[in-house]
Amino acid sequence: MKLRDDVRNIAIIAHVDHGKTTLVDALLRQSGVFRKNQAVQERVMDSNDIERERGITILSKNTAVMKDGIKINIIDTPGHADFGGEVERVLKMVQGVVLLVDAFEGPMPQTKFVLKKSFELNLPVVVCINKIDRPDARPKVVIDEVLDLFIELGASEEILECPFVFTSAKQGTASLDLDKQGEDMSVLFKTIIDYIPAPKSNDDAPFQLLISTIDYNDYVGRIGIGRIERGTISTNDSAFIVNALDENRKERVKISNIYEFEGLNRVQTDTSRSGSIVAVTGIEGINIGDTITSLEDPTPLEFVKISEPTISMNFSVNNSPFAGREGKFLTSRQIRSRLYKELQTDVSLRVEDTDQTDSFKVSGRGELHLSVLIENMRREGYEFQVSKPEVLFHTVNGKKMEPMEIVTIDVSNDFVGSVIEKLGRRKGELVTMQEPSGGYARLIFKIPARGLIGYRSEFLTDTKGNGILNSIFDSYEPYKGDIPRRVDASIVSFDTGTASAYGLHNAQDRGTLFVEPGDEVYEGQVVGESPKGVELEVSVTKTKKQSNVRASGSDEALKLSPAKHMTLEEALEFIESDELIEITPQSFRIRKKILNSQTRYKSKKK
Repeated sequence: MKLRDDVRNIAIIAHVDHGKTTLVDALLRQSGVFRKNQAVQERVMDSNDIERERGITILSKNTAVMKDGIKINIIDTPGHADFGGEVERVLKMVQGVVLLVDAFEGPMPQTKFVLKKSFELNLPVVVCINKIDRPDARPKVVIDEVLDLFIELGASEEILECPFVFTSAKQGTASLDLDKQGEDMSVLFKTIIDYIPAPKSNDDAPFQLLISTIDYNDYVGRIGIGRIERGTISTNDSAFIVNALDENRKERVKISNIYEFEGLNRVQTDTSRSGSIVAVTGIEGINIGDTITSLEDPTPLEFVKISEPTISMNFSVNNSPFAGREGKFLTSRQIRSRLYKELQTDVSLRVEDTDQTDSFKVSGRGELHLSVLIENMRREGYEFQVSKPEVLFHTVNGKKMEPMEIVTIDVSNDFVGSVIEKLGRRKGELVTMQEPSGGYARLIFKIPARGLIGYRSEFLTDTKGNGILNSIFDSYEPYKGDIPRRVDASIVSFDTGTASAYGLHNAQDRGTLFVEPGDEVYEGQVVGESPKGVELEVSVTKTKKQSNVRASGSDEALKLSPAKHMTLEEALEFIESDELIEITPQSFRIRKKILNSQTRYKSKKK
């Protein structure tokens, strides 16, 4: 079997925010994809609005650059644990990985997760120590940390001798010498071409193409993306779709169009050879994990088992008094079809119908995974309600098992005590505490996934916004016992109307309010939080009764504390099991499931 020397297929893997997308930008710029004078936005690969706003990659992206006559197919992968399903799949398309590590932070939990997956597939690694120009960079220590991680994960001798490249993706420079930066990225290009093996080429065999990613387009439907394992594939070929996990799947199809990647574009081609990464269209019902094969040899290719979801919540039709005012898509049929459409491109998601026709159970890899879906739907004009996230338990041999997370926390020494105390209360177990350096300590905990729900916003408050918290799913373990609920209770409006400055002024002594004068509220809406732990009912719509008696000082301007505006993640962490979040394109409100206070009181007594 020959090698295709004119192609290299690589994935760029790293922890969130270590500079993957910025590095791809630099490679694209320096390979001549853009004209010299072309205006290009930063992080050009993050095409989705939410990715750009949050500065994270959610969907893996394909691109390709030409260097010295060799085509390098690059896949930019997400760094966040909630999108690990994306990373696991795309590694099946490549022959090697570029591992990016921040020169200050060193290897982080997600670095370990993606590296473990690439070792399982025996992929060679080029290590890239990035952000070398950071004033607090400590590259020599980070090199040792990376090698320690390799040994911990059982890397072979060959992998331990992998090349280290020192880069500043922002400046667009790379070097093999720690003390001297190069002028451009040519050293990194050369290292990839020399060290990452070329794909095997077997053009004469019956073709096989494993679909690792699905894209969707309203004009052509589903687009399957994958690497041609063997053979040559041509437009209008007849083929079978088979699947290693489903013996009964064998469907005859016709390939309409084939695209290869060039820069940021997909370019149509008539034929493509083994070793190439291609996109194919015109195949109805194609799924991730399917193999497209020739008619003479319909053998499926093995596929990575995707990690199971660990958290679920209910999406239901909005039935609040303000329902239908702001959204475009409101019915259960519209919400259901949108959720099932999401399944076409997101393999880590599960959607189930419930016994209620207007409610659906949606399970995902974590709060961020589900909150990105909620945010996307909201921006598309959907209006709906979601419940509190719940952890998914398993039963093994009659024992209740729950998902455990490994949490890595980098925090100033001043806050170590309060973090250990808080996580201890949430059944967290301190695994290791690394020696503090530069005033910061690194704590590693093992904690039930449900112990983290509601903790992140508390953590930011406790560490004055300076702490960094990263978590990753570890395993299922026996149930660890009850975890105390949140301390703050809800302040609930007992009437419907417009919030007035007078009403809010009277209510603000009870706690922190979420609404401002002029906001419309309804009975059963949560309008604030009370630190006393007891649910309160207030009227924020009350106005001052006018009289013809005037007393000095009584008409001075009312002083109101600023309202607290929560992000979607904070709201998901705040709500209790008897509450919902009403989500519309313009706003979201926290509310009680039972709006009427008397009915709510009676149901609690039951």
